[in-house]
Amino acid sequence: MKAIVSVFSKDRIGIIADVCAALAKMRVNVLDLSQTIMDGLFTMVMLVDTATSDLSFGEIQQSLAESGEALGLNIRIQRKDIFDSMHQI
Repeated sequence: MKAIVSVFSKDRIGIIADVCAALAKMRVNVLDLSQTIMDGLFTMVMLVDTATSDLSFGEIQQSLAESGEALGLNIRIQRKDIFDSMHQI
């Protein structure tokens, strides 16, 4: 299943590496990402595939929230189909 991961934080070295390491530990594949830094604020949106993970979506969601808290990041994940439905005109 494809999902959208969003990450927000004050900018610092290693944010992308930290988030990708957390995803890799759960066997979640990063398909695409976009990131920007504006006035010291880091924002990243990732398209990921959770199909190879042994964890349920809820477990991935919980693990990312816990990783984000430990790393000082705001990390959220949402199913792509729900994300697409919310943003259709």
